[in-house]
Amino acid sequence: MYGFYPSDERWRVDAALGLLGVAMIACGILRYRLYIKVLMMIGVMLFVVFLLYGGAGLSIVATNKWGGLFLTIILSFGAIACALPIALMLALGRNSSLMIIKGLCISAIELIRGVPLISILFMASVMLPLFFPQEIVIDKLLRAFIAITLFQAAYLAEVARGGLNSLPVGQQEAAYALGMGYWQTMILVILPQALRVVIPGMVNSFIALFKDTTLVLMIGLFDFLGIVQSATTDPRWLGTALEGYIFCAFVYWLFCFSMSMYSKYLEHKLKVKSF
Repeated sequence: MYGFYPSDERWRVDAALGLLGVAMIACGILRYRLYIKVLMMIGVMLFVVFLLYGGAGLSIVATNKWGGLFLTIILSFGAIACALPIALMLALGRNSSLMIIKGLCISAIELIRGVPLISILFMASVMLPLFFPQEIVIDKLLRAFIAITLFQAAYLAEVARGGLNSLPVGQQEAAYALGMGYWQTMILVILPQALRVVIPGMVNSFIALFKDTTLVLMIGLFDFLGIVQSATTDPRWLGTALEGYIFCAFVYWLFCFSMSMYSKYLEHKLKVKSF
């Protein structure tokens, strides 16, 4: 759970995970619009990062001491919350009639989707610092988080675009006929319907992201799987590799199965009639 986090400060990890749990339950219960829930989750994630890192009276805990299951949760759920609004903007931009915006969005999506996540992580970890002066040091965890977020946003953009294209054009024309502007039409009419259609695809991307966070081990960050793997090489835990990996697989399955069940619940709750 804690990785290399100092033992006397682990209450901060417990508090952060508890806060995230409460925020996710609140998002499932409260009847707010999607963008309000996304903004709320981003705000909670920023406070969680502050709580884990420290400052303003809390002792500083460098990110190289972060690890274990809580790092996997921070990376995956934080990237999901940040990637969703970026993905929606890319999807709308790709469907835009403005050729410059459309070309930029297509280029960004295809460029990111055309390379594996591990190459983007290596680029963010090794090559990105070469473009900045030596005085500017960007935290490795932040670089990995940005890379994962952009990678996920590119895939989610195509999922969201599929939902946008599945709606009849009459929906948008009717909104314009009522005097709505472009953004008002998208936020109040088009996106709520489109996102309900693509719930299975989006949750599938979220599940894939949760498992893909294990790749941060390749750039020196010890997530849940990395901590289990390092523990099996510790002389105090020799001979426990099988139990460790079975437990690790069970935890990943539990999280992914829970997301799948929540997806089915949302599909049933927000059942959309076929057009």
